[in-house]
Amino acid sequence: MGALVIGLFFMAIGWMVSSRLKSKFKEYSQTHLAKDLTGAEIARLMLADNDIRDVKVISVEGQLTDHYNPVDKTVNLSQEVFYGRNAAATAVAAHECGHAVQHAKAYSMLQLRSAMVPIQNISANVLNFIMMAMIFGSIFAQGVLPVKTALLVIIVCYAVFALFALVTLPVEFDASKRALAWVEARGIVTRQEHDMAKDALKWAAMTYVVAAIGAVTTLIHYVMLFLGSDRD
Repeated sequence: MGALVIGLFFMAIGWMVSSRLKSKFKEYSQTHLAKDLTGAEIARLMLADNDIRDVKVISVEGQLTDHYNPVDKTVNLSQEVFYGRNAAATAVAAHECGHAVQHAKAYSMLQLRSAMVPIQNISANVLNFIMMAMIFGSIFAQGVLPVKTALLVIIVCYAVFALFALVTLPVEFDASKRALAWVEARGIVTRQEHDMAKDALKWAAMTYVVAAIGAVTTLIHYVMLFLGSDRD
């Protein structure tokens, strides 16, 4: 029950932050960029300025689906960012290219995060199995997997989730820092546009902060449950 309450609480916080983020992007999408460059053009320019020639900039479906894929070396921009000529599109395009720069320069935290992806996926599958067994097969679970052992497995899984979420924070903040420094140094944005881009990226980063706090809080909850079972 405690984990459910924690999950619902942070889900609500995450929804509020996400709504604020969408509101900010909608607001800043109304400001036409003085340089009249699309997000795609800005992305290609930033990659070229960092001497990155093997990364493609492509358009993808959806809203706020922008991301950098280190596997196939693509900067994936949603259509409103790819074709957008505004402060919000500038912020997102430059941020995703910030990840490409991290990759090219072998930024240690990005390398660690990438190395953790398969571990996180395995942990998610294990956790799903444990939870399903405890909910729908409690008799089976108690016979094969004692409660304390199940709690230990859950703790290990959430420890992986929490570490992954914490490692993600410097990766995201650093990408935004690189993006803002570049658009300012290159003269891509005016002072007003720079402030808008900075604010938009701040709210985008807040989604990762909420996720990290939620993961750590859930981990602590299960650790306390495990310690409580020892006293029982």
